[in-house]
Amino acid sequence: MNIGYIPKIKYLKQNNFFLIAGPCVVEDDELAFTVAKRITEITDALHIPYIFKASYKKANRTRVDSFTGIGDIRALEVIKKVGETFTIPTLTDIHSEEEAIRAALYVDILQIPAFLCRQTELLVTAGRTEKVINIKKGQFASASSMKYAIDKVKYTGNTKVMVTERGTTFGYNDLIIDFRNIPEMRRMNVPVIVDVTHSLQQPNQSSGVTGGRPEMIETLAKAGIASGCDGIFLETHPNPGMAKSDGTNMLNLDLLEDLLIKLVKIRKAL
Repeated sequence: MNIGYIPKIKYLKQNNFFLIAGPCVVEDDELAFTVAKRITEITDALHIPYIFKASYKKANRTRVDSFTGIGDIRALEVIKKVGETFTIPTLTDIHSEEEAIRAALYVDILQIPAFLCRQTELLVTAGRTEKVINIKKGQFASASSMKYAIDKVKYTGNTKVMVTERGTTFGYNDLIIDFRNIPEMRRMNVPVIVDVTHSLQQPNQSSGVTGGRPEMIETLAKAGIASGCDGIFLETHPNPGMAKSDGTNMLNLDLLEDLLIKLVKIRKAL
């Protein structure tokens, strides 16, 4: 699937999957650079097209006292500097029309969170920025229904759209991935990504802190590549236990290289 419209993207001729990865949120001025530097080293060696991801703020935390960010402009400037320093494309989440316009000044890709994938004005405003738009499939949404979310962005004349599978609600405290969704969404003629960390969340815990099963990240990633996805999305951190958001379902940065080596082998076998 063509992703040549993504600014600064590398290694497109390698016929590899692409990777969207980084910390959940900009925690300070240093973490983003540490993570981006290491992932860039790994993906350069493996010729994997790489997009740096970090939320500049978290608007959907369970508890009111949860960490939400270091300040919008400060965090957006960090993400922008990461992209400039390592010559890589960047991605961040947005939650409102105002945020779409603001974030578009700093990043290459705007991401629509899963809970907001039906919000018409958000999708239309994001599309009008002419940035690449990644729409996460809602935990409540079918694969076929994502056609209408895609159409809302394309209505603006912006055809640079991607969609991400991130699991479906299974009861109150778990998510599952239906891998039939991957070929079904690929038929919509957009790149399809599998989010292998958020799909392992265990939301709605009584503590108010989302749980997760990071030991299953490799399993989901392998299945995603085998099912024909175009890209893998994951969040990673040098010390997930100390992460300020989503630490319970993130991949330890030290484990990333081994995982990607395995995924490249599966991709080549296909």
